[in-house]
Amino acid sequence: MKLFEDFKIKFERPDWSRNLELGLIDTILEQHPHLITLLEEDITRGQKSSVFGRKDTPSVEQIVRAAIYKELKGLEYRELEYHQTDSRICATFIKIDDLRPYSFQVYHKYISQISSDNLQKLLVELNKIAINEGLEDIEKLRQDSTIVETNIHYPTNNSILWDCIKEAHRLLGHLSEEINTFSYRDYTTQAKKTYYKINIIKGQDKRVELFRKQLVLFVKTINQVSNVIKKNPFCGIEAMALILQLERHLEVMNLVYDMVYLKEIKGEKVPNESKIYSIYEQHTDIIVKGGREVKFGHKVDLCSGKSNLVLNCQVLRGNPSDTELFAPTVDAIVDNYCKVPRDYATDGGYASLVNQNHAKEKGITNIVFNKVVGSLQNIASSKNIETRLKKWRSGMEAVISNIKRGYNLACCTWKGWEHFVAKVLWSIIAYNIRVMTTLVVSRI
Repeated sequence: MKLFEDFKIKFERPDWSRNLELGLIDTILEQHPHLITLLEEDITRGQKSSVFGRKDTPSVEQIVRAAIYKELKGLEYRELEYHQTDSRICATFIKIDDLRPYSFQVYHKYISQISSDNLQKLLVELNKIAINEGLEDIEKLRQDSTIVETNIHYPTNNSILWDCIKEAHRLLGHLSEEINTFSYRDYTTQAKKTYYKINIIKGQDKRVELFRKQLVLFVKTINQVSNVIKKNPFCGIEAMALILQLERHLEVMNLVYDMVYLKEIKGEKVPNESKIYSIYEQHTDIIVKGGREVKFGHKVDLCSGKSNLVLNCQVLRGNPSDTELFAPTVDAIVDNYCKVPRDYATDGGYASLVNQNHAKEKGITNIVFNKVVGSLQNIASSKNIETRLKKWRSGMEAVISNIKRGYNLACCTWKGWEHFVAKVLWSIIAYNIRVMTTLVVSRI
């Protein structure tokens, strides 16, 4: 009997020594409950409080803890649902009842509501805690940018045309299941054959002719969708939802038609801001960084201190040059942490006289760019400090690599612009927790 009781006690007691990151963030959340209230408004949005009925929705603290656990462990929502019943540490950290775990749909519903603005505030507050504990001092900063890709296939005019036709017929098919009297003509078989022919054809004349043929089918599909929207038959809620999706899809199809017609038929150049790279992730931008391979996603600008904590993160639209990102980052650091750094080191892409003057006006002493051009010269108290700052700046590449490899951030699988930004920030927060844990353990 004693053996059983000792065995039970051992398993009921959370072993934080094997989960140092969870132990640290658990301590931080217990000591700083205001971190949870930062996200409360987003999580409780749309909920109606009531004193009646069974309380089977998770609390705000449980949602925040579940989101942190999910990112630290690199889990999907279904895996998170499994962990809460399989792992005693998970159940202890999230503070759930073993007999009443929550489904992955519940976690997805509430975690996906958390906005990027409040995640930015959470990131800053965690960093302030690290500063107050002496883990970071904001004396030395380094900055660099990277690219996080969206979860799309390589975009071509041919593939986007085919995606539009395929998606339109998928929605029309679901609509016909909801409305028995509705019927439509299926062009996907012809369109698919033309799609494969365009992929393998050689010769510009034959290619143009095939695109003309595909655009004819494309226009027929547009007309079908347009007729459904105009008639707008009386139907149920699900059918109306499908019609609303067809309305949004019709707008995209019209833009795709103009883009493909101008490029493939008339041979005109289409500006990047008028292009659509994916009908599923329409926020996707084309990013050309230096002379490297073209990527599709968003540029992410990061700034870290000597502790390797990421102190500032910007997820950007379009493809702004690095020189445009320097001043906003310096201003954000000073505003958020109320301290001016002594040293600032960046890649050569940020180098400009305007940026150097902006840093001087803020009171930064040593301003070092990895490469300087023309009359621009680095400002440093000595040549030795300039050299050391240049070498130290290169460590930013390791920080970026750690984040992208450790938290599956090379390609973001979350859908939509807002969720894209949220995923990046969650990964940064999880990375900072890991760095803080390492710093705390090294001092024990």
